[in-house]
Amino acid sequence: MRVLVVGGGPGGLYAALLLKRRHPRAHVEVQERNRPDDTFGWGVVLSDQTVANLRAADPASADEIARALHHWDDIAVHFRGRTVRSGGHGFSGIGRKAMLRILQQRCEALGVVLRFEHETPVDLEALVATEHWDLVIASDGINSRIRERYASTFKPDTDLRRCRYTWLGTPRTFDAFTFDVVETEHGWFQAHAYQFDEGMSTFIVEAPQEVWERAGIDRMDAAESIAYCERLFAARLAGAPLMSNAAHLRGSAQWIRFPRITCAQWVHYLVTARGTVPLVLLGDAAHTAHFSIGSGSKLALEDAIALDACIAATPQDRRGALERYQAERAVEVLKLQNAARNSTEWFEHVDRYATLAPEQFAYSLLTRSQRISHENLRQRDPAYVAAFERWFAQRAADDGAAVNAASGTGDSPASVPPLLTPYTVRGCTLPNRVVVSPMAQYSAHTDGTPSDWHLVHLGARATGGAGLVMTEMTCPAADARITPWCPGLWTEAHREAWARIVRFVHEYSPARIGLQLGHAGAKGSTRRMWDGIDQPLPDGNWPLIAPSETEYLKGISQRARAMTRADMDRVRDEFVHAARLGAAAGFDWLELHCAHGYLLSAFLSPLTNRRSDEYGGSPEGRARFPLEVFRAMRAAFPAERPMSVRISAHDWMPGGNTGDDAVTIARLFHQAGADLIDVSAGQVVKEEKPVYGRMWQTPLADRVRQEAPVPVIAVGAISDADQANGIIASGRADLVAIGRPHLANPAWLLAESARLGFNGTGALWPPQYRAAKVQLERLMERERAAIAAAAPAPPKGELT
Repeated sequence: MRVLVVGGGPGGLYAALLLKRRHPRAHVEVQERNRPDDTFGWGVVLSDQTVANLRAADPASADEIARALHHWDDIAVHFRGRTVRSGGHGFSGIGRKAMLRILQQRCEALGVVLRFEHETPVDLEALVATEHWDLVIASDGINSRIRERYASTFKPDTDLRRCRYTWLGTPRTFDAFTFDVVETEHGWFQAHAYQFDEGMSTFIVEAPQEVWERAGIDRMDAAESIAYCERLFAARLAGAPLMSNAAHLRGSAQWIRFPRITCAQWVHYLVTARGTVPLVLLGDAAHTAHFSIGSGSKLALEDAIALDACIAATPQDRRGALERYQAERAVEVLKLQNAARNSTEWFEHVDRYATLAPEQFAYSLLTRSQRISHENLRQRDPAYVAAFERWFAQRAADDGAAVNAASGTGDSPASVPPLLTPYTVRGCTLPNRVVVSPMAQYSAHTDGTPSDWHLVHLGARATGGAGLVMTEMTCPAADARITPWCPGLWTEAHREAWARIVRFVHEYSPARIGLQLGHAGAKGSTRRMWDGIDQPLPDGNWPLIAPSETEYLKGISQRARAMTRADMDRVRDEFVHAARLGAAAGFDWLELHCAHGYLLSAFLSPLTNRRSDEYGGSPEGRARFPLEVFRAMRAAFPAERPMSVRISAHDWMPGGNTGDDAVTIARLFHQAGADLIDVSAGQVVKEEKPVYGRMWQTPLADRVRQEAPVPVIAVGAISDADQANGIIASGRADLVAIGRPHLANPAWLLAESARLGFNGTGALWPPQYRAAKVQLERLMERERAAIAAAAPAPPKGELT
């Protein structure tokens, strides 16, 4: 076997030595265009887990690498004159030149041919035919010429990110992985610094493109830009200089934008006279992950390990081996790239989080990728999490006694997870941050009166520990309903039926109860969800209205007519009447439903609002009627009781609302008196193409909260208390709405608290059920012990 490796970085060298080690008779050759010690970086970060993987793959080189590693455990965040440290992360740094030297020596010891200062032609067919290569590995880096030459097969996609960064070194050493975030008159800069040997550290400086330009760095030469960074981070450098290994470049060339690269295919077959020869991508040639999670070299090295293992597993089926290599690695790469995208966006928008207190800013930074959770941080550094929880709990209440009363414990506030801290808005205090999402039950009487099902459904979730229980969308008129089985609030009989439910919640639980009011618009007059979601009724349909004439399901739904001003007056007055009835029924909270394509949501979206009058056009024009309704309801609902607005923050369709519009819409409602924005997304048009995933709508809530700015409720695939704690603790949201998990378990919060080992929920348990509390906690304690005994602790060593 003759193997050609194009590119002599860590990934290419490691692939070469693994293949040669396993196949001593093979001819393995590395061709590199640069000199042996040329490098455009300073240090390489390796997690403890990656070091273990290297040792399993090739102990000889791993031992040499281990001897050269500089290990540290802490992350230090410097922000607004404060330093916040968190431990237990487990990283190692090594000089890039030292790593290259070790891998080069190991290659030479095994008999790998190394050819430096050699330019491999990008048209590989002739080379492969004349030199008889059987396998070509392209590890020629982030600017891979081979990837671009065969782009029609690899189908690369490059996303050039917003920030400019420069990769520098310094003799200043650090005892922790260090983030230093500094505000200037031009905007925010941040440094990522880590020690990689006894006397040197990497020092990466980063800023958004527009900040970099306002600072004038694009007009500086290399020496001037380095001097600027030395002044900017003087407190961290303590007199030490910054150095560049690309000092011959101008300032603008030294500062680059990170390209996020993905490839649809990693394998191409070169056609020659003697058959096809596989060309496979490896490392940055195939994919990139932002340096803020320290995974570029890690991914390349682990690509090499996987490629060697796949080829060894089926030596007679090279094609199948390479297919398995891509299938196996693509999944792991996607996970890290998703984490890296979240991390990248956090650093691109540091200004969003700059209003947070240093404690919360540091927590947000540590959990920015959504791969490191609240409980994972607790495993790494229990003292740090305990101190943070104490700070957060104290901040959430006027004094510790209020926190203790809410949690049902006389312990210090340090024992209260963020999810279980109280939340006060206007005259309403919730005992914790959990909201039972509005969820349609389609179980009202056909005259709109809520039934006993609603009493049991809402009552069970209130006694299950949630701080706020929301009704499903309740309609202010008969023709405002989605189905004939949706509840309403337009008569005194409706008010009394709802008052019965409110009295139960208030009498038997510490929960508050909220009323969500909405109008179905063009999505009305349909069947129950389980009888055919969005399908029109077989008979008995009522006329529909919408901002513009439309059909929700083209050719299937009833056609809604465009509203007149008289229609608007009637609908506004119906909402106001319902708000007054809701107040009389005793509801603690009122939410206006302006999401999911229903009537007011349809006004907000340009996909469904095509009006040419003052109620269409710009975001402000489209929001005009929903704001009119909201202001009228706010005037009618008691001032001491809060109101929220649910919006669809993204339409998931070209031409629809995006996060930019969501911030504008949220700001308008907040200015009109909305206390919180309930941030959902989608369901505006049937053709939508949402991007699902765990906590998939939380980034939208985060953006609205920081940029509008306004308190928010996060919703969408939040399934456990660990996720919810992280969302609240990091300041991504003020409340979390839990939907389907509450359908499966009305006592979701009580069960989750026990699962995580927090037993201070006594006040949330109904006295009738407290006999089960100790039993549940013992059961969960045994489960935790069994899980801990069966599996090792999760690996450390991710900057995420």
